[in-house]
Amino acid sequence: MTAPPGSPGALIDARYRVGPVLARGGMSTVHRGLDTRLDRPVAIKIMDPRLAADPAFRARFEREARSAARIDHPHVVDVHDQGRCTPPGGEPTLFLVMELVDGGTLRDVLRRRGALGVPATFAVLEPVLAGLAQAHRLGMVHRDVKPENVLLGREGGVKVADFGLVTAAAEAGVSHAGMILGTMAYLSPEQVATGQADARSDVYAAGILGYELLTGAPPYTGDNALSVAYRHVNDDVPAPSVIATEVPPELDDLIRRATSRDPGRRPADAAAFLDELVRLREWLAVPRVPVPLPPPPPIEEQDTVPAEGFVLEASAEPAGPGGTRALTRGEFLDGPPTERAGRHGTASAPRPDALPDHRIVRRRGRRLFVLWIVVLLLLGLVVGGAAWWLGAGRWTAMPAVVGLDRAAAERLLTEADLAWSVTEQHHDAVAADRVAAAEPAPESRLLRGSPVTLTVSTGRPVVPAIAEGTTVEAAQQTLREAQLTPATSASAAEFSSTVPQGAVLRTDPPAGTALPIGGSVTLVLSKGVEPPAEVDVPLVIGDRLDEARERLERRGLGVDVERSFPFGRENPRVVNQDPSPGTTVEEGSTVTLTVF
Repeated sequence: MTAPPGSPGALIDARYRVGPVLARGGMSTVHRGLDTRLDRPVAIKIMDPRLAADPAFRARFEREARSAARIDHPHVVDVHDQGRCTPPGGEPTLFLVMELVDGGTLRDVLRRRGALGVPATFAVLEPVLAGLAQAHRLGMVHRDVKPENVLLGREGGVKVADFGLVTAAAEAGVSHAGMILGTMAYLSPEQVATGQADARSDVYAAGILGYELLTGAPPYTGDNALSVAYRHVNDDVPAPSVIATEVPPELDDLIRRATSRDPGRRPADAAAFLDELVRLREWLAVPRVPVPLPPPPPIEEQDTVPAEGFVLEASAEPAGPGGTRALTRGEFLDGPPTERAGRHGTASAPRPDALPDHRIVRRRGRRLFVLWIVVLLLLGLVVGGAAWWLGAGRWTAMPAVVGLDRAAAERLLTEADLAWSVTEQHHDAVAADRVAAAEPAPESRLLRGSPVTLTVSTGRPVVPAIAEGTTVEAAQQTLREAQLTPATSASAAEFSSTVPQGAVLRTDPPAGTALPIGGSVTLVLSKGVEPPAEVDVPLVIGDRLDEARERLERRGLGVDVERSFPFGRENPRVVNQDPSPGTTVEEGSTVTLTVF
């Protein structure tokens, strides 16, 4: 390689031909390139020479590049190669060769369209989480999830870019104790407070990304990185429905849990976040829509970039609360970094030991001045916070909870700093354990701590169990308390050998049956012990004894035989009977037959 590595036409590693610049950032510049060996277009990321001069960064960069190349997933930008080269008389340069995506970034779409709506949010967020989930399974953390690192292809593909670069900078010393590295608008509280990051930090950033897809902007913005970082550490991310009213409460809840300041309340990793999102799509029956397509490149870009496409995984906008930053906490006092990469790009400040002596002296004097400014600003924050509390801060909004299950409704009321009481009530149309009504109305402006009344459905009333022998009055009272209507009927009575006459024998329908409110339940009463049956005594005089006995026994009567003479013939005839024929007697009575 004879030309500087960033010059168009330069040949890197005797293989990659450098083309026009696609994007610039504080840590790198991205070029369109050509793999001359395989004759395929690629994206070539050339790192800043100051980073390449750091041995720790070089070693970590190479390890992270190898790790990123292991992520084989359709929603992650492929890493083809990495290496180091030194032009004649120049400084060492690190480069990364990646897949070239025909399209643009999610930032391009958001800038043009604003909020994407619920269906398109699912369409974008699901593949982003799928790509992150594969990285988390391999033990990798992205650290810089943001719209600039989500590439949208012209054919509807979604790919996550820039795995490992922020991690390499962080672990090689560009970010260390007392430093913050990442994109302020998407940075998790633990990254701001300690610089540490794990899979739940990516979940937080993905939750902020979901919020921005639904509302059109991240939840926190400010004139400087300090104000945005302060909000991440000290404020809870508001529900997206506060701005995008069409967002359902269940999606509100998932975004708020993903962006919780407590990592333990978030989904454990991107795979867990994705599982919940997919289940929520099915529960809400969200229609599937195509991924929003990025806008076409400007005419000047079309003239210089061939039709195959371009990559914008780094941005050339000014760094700030939304840009990838590497800065010490002291830099909050020193003012903006000397080099500024872009609002969503990467920025870093020169090391103090590289500055001339007279600039170091001026910098120290300026530091004391800025320190006083910061003290005054902090005092202003305290006074402003008190004023906020005495003004708008004391107020909150009543969330929409009707239709939610009881636990979800109570969680939203807790987050809104409201006190609630619960009244349980039967309801024909609302399932058990769901909120049927709430007072006051949704979006009502309330003082924090104000009381709220929830009416929770217990479902349809159920016929209670009424013990045998219960009095009619007591049974009727029990049914009325269950919001059912008692009824009696002359035909609804049965004999019973155990339940006294007039007492309740059972209910119709039986206990445990669910009925509409006010449904009728018939009380079946006891008629007492059933009396014996009565039968008419038939005429059997003149019949043979065996025939007469059979006829009487068929009618449930007993037979007693008296003989006129001690010696009679076999199967004699009946000459008399008592009771007489036609007499009505109780079933089981005995008829005396006189035979001859």
